[in-house]
Amino acid sequence: MPEPLTPVTLDGRHVRLEPLGLGHAEGLAAAAAVDRSTFGHTWVPDGTDAMRSYIEGLLTDRDEAKVLPFAQRSVETGQLVGCTRFLDPHWVRGRAEPDEIEVGGTWLCSAAQRTGINTEAKYLLFTHAFEQLGVWRLAICTDADNQRSRDAILRIGASFEGVLRNHRLVANTTEPTPRQTAVYSIVSQEWPQVKSDLERRLSAAP
Repeated sequence: MPEPLTPVTLDGRHVRLEPLGLGHAEGLAAAAAVDRSTFGHTWVPDGTDAMRSYIEGLLTDRDEAKVLPFAQRSVETGQLVGCTRFLDPHWVRGRAEPDEIEVGGTWLCSAAQRTGINTEAKYLLFTHAFEQLGVWRLAICTDADNQRSRDAILRIGASFEGVLRNHRLVANTTEPTPRQTAVYSIVSQEWPQVKSDLERRLSAAP
């Protein structure tokens, strides 16, 4: 069985990505409670107990080398604003580090949406994946019906690969419902240009 990915803190100008822990439960629950109207395509725990269970599940997955979860903290306010993670790692070269990984499981509270936080968080995660882990391929997936997310993924430089049918679960349904997943990726050969474009966007952000 592969070893779990090593927790790391990633610091930016707008956001700090911290290794997710149970100590984040209350702050994340408070962030998620302010305005839940934008979570239509994303499952976000409601309440401290639900958030604690959510974190416990992610920590179990982390210990099983399935994910590496982060809490997102606003540098400006010091408040927790959401979560994100590395997930679905694959090893093909026999290295300790994965050769392919996905960035996802991301949610941000309403106040942090449409700010530089999401772009910079992606920049920090992508940089770590390509320059520290040395991955060949980085995937980003979303519900095929989530056009806002799909447009945002294209803006950060990922390429559309196709739709996986009946893949994963639709968020926020009373009965398990299969999701149609739009898959995007960035490969190592594309990373220098994507990195340059992201740095240009971030330098122009307030």
